[in-house]
Formats: sequence, C-alpha cells, structure tokens
Amino acid sequence: MRIGIMLRHYDQHGGGVRIYTHQILRAMLDAKRSHEFVFLYKNPALVGTYANDRQVTEVVLPGKTILRWDQWEVPKAIRRHRIDVLYNPKYSIPIRASCATAWVCHGLDWYVMPWASRRIDRLSHKFLVPRYARKADAIIAVSEVTRRHVIEYLPIPAERVHTIYSGVDDAFRQAHDEGTRERLRQRYDLPGRFFLYSGAIYPPKNFTRLVQAFAKVGPAAGISLVIAGGENRFLSAHELEVPDALGLNRWVRWLGWVEPASLPALYQMAEVLLLPSLFESYGLPIAEAMAAGCPVLTSDRFGTQEIAGQAALLVDPESVDAIAAGMARLANEPDLRRTLVAAGKERVKSWTWRRCAEETLEVLEQIASAPRRTD
Repeated sequence: MRIGIMLRHYDQHGGGVRIYTHQILRAMLDAKRSHEFVFLYKNPALVGTYANDRQVTEVVLPGKTILRWDQWEVPKAIRRHRIDVLYNPKYSIPIRASCATAWVCHGLDWYVMPWASRRIDRLSHKFLVPRYARKADAIIAVSEVTRRHVIEYLPIPAERVHTIYSGVDDAFRQAHDEGTRERLRQRYDLPGRFFLYSGAIYPPKNFTRLVQAFAKVGPAAGISLVIAGGENRFLSAHELEVPDALGLNRWVRWLGWVEPASLPALYQMAEVLLLPSLFESYGLPIAEAMAAGCPVLTSDRFGTQEIAGQAALLVDPESVDAIAAGMARLANEPDLRRTLVAAGKERVKSWTWRRCAEETLEVLEQIASAPRRTD
C-alpha cells in the first residue's frame, strides 16, 4: 500500500502538533510494515530528511497559498504517485481526493470557545473543517473528549472517528544524571527551584491566571517560574507582559523553545509542571512530565482531566485562588508529590509512539481496503 502523508506543516512553529508529526512518522517507519510512503512537502529544504529510509519517496509540491497546495497540488500528487490512502497528521484534506483519506484532529477548541480564535480562522472552522470531516473516511482523535467533540460539532458518523492516544518518547522515561542537569542549568541559567510551564501562549492556555496564581505562591516560597516556549501564537501578545506588570521580573525565566533532547532533564529538574488550561484536547506536556517523574498541576476539565486521571492535582482553571492553592500544596507536601510521581509513571507506561503508529496504520489499512463511499 502506498500511503501519502501531507506535511505542509512539518517545519511549523514548535509545539504539540509538530512533535506529534515527527514522532509518528518515525514510528510508522520503524514499524517495518510492507507499505511505501510518499511524503508531500511544501518546503524544498526538507527533501533529504528521510533519505536513508527506502520506504519513503519525498516530493515537493508548489503552491503559494494553503488552499492551492491542499486542494489542487495534493490531488495531482495522489494521481501521479498512485497513492492508495492519504493521511494528514494535522487537519485538512483535499475535498476532491481520489483515494481514501484520514486526518488527525488535535482538538476543537475553536467550537468549544470560539472567542479564543482569530476571525479569519473562524471562517475556516465554519466553512472548511466541516467539509474536511464529511470527506474523510476516518478522523483520528487524540482523546475521547476530542472524539465526542468531533461527533457533536462537525458532525459525522461515530464509526468514522477513532480515538488514538499520542505517545511519549522513551527519552522522558530515562533518568538524567546530575552532570546533565548541571550543564542544562548553566546553559539556561536556571534557578535552584522552579515551576515549569511548557508550550506556546494563546487564549485557551490561561496564562494570565497562571501568572497571577504564581505571584501569590512562588516568590514567597523562593520558587521561580520557568517558561519553555512562551511565544504568542495568537491573540495573547498582551499576556506576555503580565509577569512584568506584576513585578515578577526576577522570578520569571523565559527560555524560548527548548530542543527536544533537553526537555526530559528540564521536566526532571522542575518542582511541578503547570498546565491549568481552560481547554486542552490532550495536553502532551502532561504525559511527558508524568513519564519524566515531574508532578503535574492541571485543569479539572476536558482533555487535561482525561489524560491526567488521578495522577495529577486537578484545579478549577477559572479560579486564581484554586490554582495558587494547588501550587502551594505541591510546593509544600512532599508526600503528595511522591504519590503523583508514582501514579504518573504508571499511567503513561503504555503510551508509546509505536502503539500510536500501529493503531494509526491499522485505521489507514482499513479505509484503504474498504469500498469507496458514495456520499
């Protein structure tokens, strides 16, 4: 079977979708099934990324706009390269694709809280995403919450939506020695004790309340806030100024995007991972922190509650006082920290990228061999 994979977003901003894409591609290739892969790029500089993988044909498609690339160039590539099934690790597929199609839904916060999206994006969410959903032979949801939202908001038949949890890189499960940690501490000038926030910043991340809660707890306890990522993805430029406005300059350390190889040690050095989001479909940092042995504070709703289960401290993300109280507990109750660390490691034991890739390939095999839909 020839599997085409849309990779227009391969070198996009750092974050969960990029990690997901890179990891699942590697795991699909490592699965050693007898499939051939056609990787479809927009950026010519990416050709050669998988030069050592004989299963892979790398193709660059032109197209100055997203719509032209998706809806004109990709269908031509399907025919030219005799693709049997097309897969996009991010949402969107060609409406006129001549083969079976599947895409990954990383969450529908656009529908749950439309106020947190840009107006131009709302047009795509209203007119394009529902068409991608109706066209798809399968949608892979990264959590059960996401699966329910797809069925509710798009809507499409439940049998076309498959929940497949993301994996966690084995590097997060490996303990890093003190020498590695000390080199990382010197490289980023890390404080002795710190809470960690990992990810970009946009409205559902609830960054303002996180910082307001930290102001109540961190300085008094001698604990800093370290922000890995921390760029404004959209609509949150003003939130980046909140630490300064609260007089927290000396207590907040902005690292920018941290290379994946350094993230496991960073999690292991942190007192707590803070992710009190208003909405997450999955929350990859939660799973990474659990695998690394870092206690987690996160929200009592949507995907964060689902992924964390009983292995994290859950708080009301709309209450600054509740977030602050959770921080204080994790800073001052070592028994609670130890309990959450043990529960977290146990919870993510089976969450591997190999499993994620195998389950995804099974879905692609099923839809490629099924009779073509006529609806």
